[in-house]
Amino acid sequence: MAMGAQGGQRRPFFRRRKTCPFSGDNAPKIDYKDTKLLQRYISERGKIVPARISAVSTLKQRELAAAIKRARFLGLLPYVLK
Repeated sequence: MAMGAQGGQRRPFFRRRKTCPFSGDNAPKIDYKDTKLLQRYISERGKIVPARISAVSTLKQRELAAAIKRARFLGLLPYVLK
C-alpha cells in the first residue's frame, strides 16, 4: 500500500505567518528620532535584524533600515555594540 498525502505521511509543522508590526491602523510610524523603537530591530551585536525574523514587510524593512542608518549617522544609535 502506497502512502499518499492522507496515508500517514506527516506534514512539516505549520508556522502561522507573522503580520507586519508597522502595517494596520494605530501602528507606530518609523522615525529615525524614535531610538527606543529602532533599538528593537537591532541585534545584540548592533546589526539590523532581517525581515524574515522580525516579520516586517519588505517596504517597511527598507524604511526601517534607512531610519536606523540615519540615526547611526546622527549619533543617536551606535554602529556596533560591545
